[in-house]
This record gives sequence, structure tokens and C-alpha cells, in this order.
Amino acid sequence: MNILLLYPLFPKSFWSFEKTLALLNRKAMLPPLGLVTVAAILPQEWEFKLVDRNIREVNQAEWDWADLVILSAMIVQKEDLLKQIQEAKRRGKRVAVGGPYATALPQEVMEVGADYLILDEGEITLPLFTLAIARGERSGIFRANGERPDVTHTPIPRFDLLEFDAYAEMSVQFSRGCPFQCEFCDIIVLYGRKPRTKTPEQLLKELDRLYELGWRRSIFMVDDNFIGNKRNVKLFLKELKPWMVKHQYPFSFATEASVDLANDQELMDWMVQCNFGAVFLGIETPDEASLTLTQKHQNTRNSLTEAVNAIAKAGLRVMAGFIIGFDGEKAGAGARIVQFVEQTSIPTALFSMLQALPDTALWHRLEKEGRLRSKSANINQTTLMNYVPTRPLEEIAHEYVEAFWQLYDPAKFLDRAYRHYRILGEATYPKKGKGAKKPINWVTIRALLTICWRQGVLRKTRWQFWRNLWNMWRYNPGGLSSYLSVCAQIEHFVEYRQIVKREINEQIAQFLAEEARSKIEVEAEAVVA
Repeated sequence: MNILLLYPLFPKSFWSFEKTLALLNRKAMLPPLGLVTVAAILPQEWEFKLVDRNIREVNQAEWDWADLVILSAMIVQKEDLLKQIQEAKRRGKRVAVGGPYATALPQEVMEVGADYLILDEGEITLPLFTLAIARGERSGIFRANGERPDVTHTPIPRFDLLEFDAYAEMSVQFSRGCPFQCEFCDIIVLYGRKPRTKTPEQLLKELDRLYELGWRRSIFMVDDNFIGNKRNVKLFLKELKPWMVKHQYPFSFATEASVDLANDQELMDWMVQCNFGAVFLGIETPDEASLTLTQKHQNTRNSLTEAVNAIAKAGLRVMAGFIIGFDGEKAGAGARIVQFVEQTSIPTALFSMLQALPDTALWHRLEKEGRLRSKSANINQTTLMNYVPTRPLEEIAHEYVEAFWQLYDPAKFLDRAYRHYRILGEATYPKKGKGAKKPINWVTIRALLTICWRQGVLRKTRWQFWRNLWNMWRYNPGGLSSYLSVCAQIEHFVEYRQIVKREINEQIAQFLAEEARSKIEVEAEAVVA
């Protein structure tokens, strides 16, 4: 059977980095790890082709070749997913759909014609789907019914199906699940609160495969909380260190973790020694009352400022997520987030308006209170909240736009990046030897010249850029390459903050107009009555 694996488009978002990626001739940040894992679980006598629409279109020969089209998507990819299902059906193809979006909102996928829904975690539901195909069934819904798979049996993903040159980073996964119970988070809904991990030997085999295929760049460990099971993480890192030394540090790593990472110096040291360079933290807000209300208690036990500083001093670049719009939030939340980001020198701060994601505790609470404006959701940064907040929506939106604008002012961003890398320069890093150095090519040189021209000549940051670059050379020369790659992010945000401002303001204007019309209609009905 010929299987076309199809990955839908992402809209422009915080993480899309089109302008930055273009500097290095890359098309997308990360590959579709879910789909290459699906390909590894399905019968290997089947034939597979993968098309990531963030890289290129499906060509006619690929459509003609396919007996079955399999798609997977997150909620943010909803629009193109539904469009591609309809296109595949128009061409007379059978269509199977899985992934977080289909699992959360299966009805929306069924309504556009999907034949098979492979929901929940594929290690359980893909074998059910395979049996149905063998029986000749033309449709079906396959669910795990609350069962969680043992990921120690998950096969090595079919990395060979990927177009390596198109991606800035590679993806691997060590664990699923998170021990915490944040009200707004859908990870515990999808994967549960008991973190399940692969074995060290298992993940090293995945790294062996990537090394064999020629990958030599950054790898993002896509775990939603890499340190959810600290014991198993440490066991893995102790096996990873000698592997990295033996292979002369072919990869650098980044991942996501909870802020309690700051309390475990041993764990941070192991990560740095294994060439982990960055970690994404879900800080959400510096307002302790909001953190308590949303049950993110792990962020209230110690000072968030001290946690960020401790992680950076250990040698891990901090990226962080922030949210505005929590219930009971006091005015000025946006300004307080900006103040916190500036105080802690976090260069890359993901900032969004709160969304009630399907089937989360927040979603169920707001539905019970009659406050959901939409039962769907969009986790992009250009979307208004899908519920009625406890303070005026237009006030929250104004604070959000203003804060986003300030966070990604080029001068402020470059200042934070510089201060952050001065802190990172105080850490102790492993001695990697000459073999670990990446070759410099014309693409890299051209990217560097472009950054220097735009930030060091064209913009108002020109003096700041050259001063900071000189001081980086003096005080943290080992971090210079990584520092410049972070500086390059502003090429994306200069444009994206304009998009955020325009689209949020348009939606607020539409929202206020609808509110005014509704008020007039209610008053008119009252007069008639």
C-alpha cells in the first residue's frame, strides 16, 4: 500500500521565524516528528512518502501514487488540515487523520470527510487501524479508551523520510506527560500526568540513526516537560555524555522544562555537559494570584526571578512563555510581564492571550459558567481569547499589543540578548575539541553579513549592535555564534509584531462593533415589548 504522509501548513506565528530561517536557506524550524513516528509503527512492507507543506506542495505524481493519505496536525494547523482533507477527498483518496487537533475535536475532522480517525496515542490506535485496513474496512474511529502506551516499545522514527536540508532543527522525544495540573494545559489531557520515558539505550539508537543519516545540527527534545521524571532524565544524561564525547559533540540540544529545574543543580550541570544549550520555561505570569488560580503551583514556591537567573548561570539560555487574560487578573498585567522579562534578561519571550483549549479543566469550567465564546480554539498569537474574561476584553487586548510591541522593540531585544549572554558566559561548558566545530560556509557568511548590515548599519541599533558584539568577543567569545543566532530572531519579530498589532486591533474593532449592535438590538426589543 502506498501511503502519503501529509503535514499541513502553519500560519505565521511566534515560532515560524520565516525571515530568520531565510537567512540560512531553511524552510521550517522543525520536522513532523509525529508523522515519521507513525511511519515507523505502521507495517514496513507499506511504501511511504512524506510531504511537509511548510516546505513544498504535493505534486501530481505524489497524489496519483497514493492509495491512502494520512494527516496529523495541531490545533494551530486547523485551517490547512481541513483544506487538505477536502482536497484529498476531491481526488478520490481515502483519508486518515490523527494528532492533537483530531483527538481534541474529532467532529470537525469528520465533517469535512475524513474516512478514518486514528485518535489518542498511535502506539495503541495505529495497530487497530492496520487491522481494520486488513479487513477491508473503508472507515472507522480508533481510540485508546484511556490506555497509555509504554513508550519503551516505540520504534525509531523514519527520519529517512525527511528532507534534512529544509529544517533548522531536528526533533526527538524522550518522554510524554507532565506531573503538574495547570488548568489551561492540554498536555495532561492528551498524555496524562504520569511522565512515561523511553530508555536511554532506545533514545541513543535514535541519535545513532540521525548521526548515520548525516544530521549534525541542533536537536529539539520536544517533551512538554523534559524533567517530569527527573530520575529517568538523569539516567539518560549519564548515558548521553559518553556518547557525545565519542562522537565529538555532533549535536546541541534544546528542550522544555518546568521552572523547578532551577532547584536541581546536578540536573542542570548534566544538561550543560551533554551540550544542552537552551530551555523553554512556562512562566506564564509574574502575578502569583493568577498562578495560584490556574493551579500552576510549581511557579509559586520560589522566586521566579531567582529561578531564571539560576538556570542562566548554569549555562542554559532561557526562553519563556507568558500569558495574559487570567481570571481575576488586575490591570497592568502586560506591563508587569514586560518588566519581568526585562529584569530577567530573557531574550525570547513567547507572549499570548489565554485560550481555553478543548477538554482542559479551564475549558470545562468556563463551559459550566457559560463563558465560552467558542468551543474551538486557536493557540496562535494573533487571536482573541475564546471566552468572556473577568475584565474588559478590549483592555486586555490593548495591554497585550502594547506589551508585545515593547518586548520586540529591536533595541530592547538586542539589549536583553546581550545581557543574557553575559550571564551565560560565566558558566562552565564541556571541552568539545576541534572536531566538534561546525564548518563555515557561504550561507553562514551571507547570514552574518545580512545581520550586520541590517542591525549594525540600517537600524537605530547600529551603535548598540557593534558595541555589544565587541564586548561579546571580549567576555564570552565561545558564545558568539549562538548569540548572533539569537540576534537574528529580531528579523522575524520586526515584522511579526506589526502583524500582531494589526490583526488584534482589527478583531477588537469587530468585537466592539458586534457588541454595540447586540446592545442596540436588545434595547429595540425592550422598547417593542
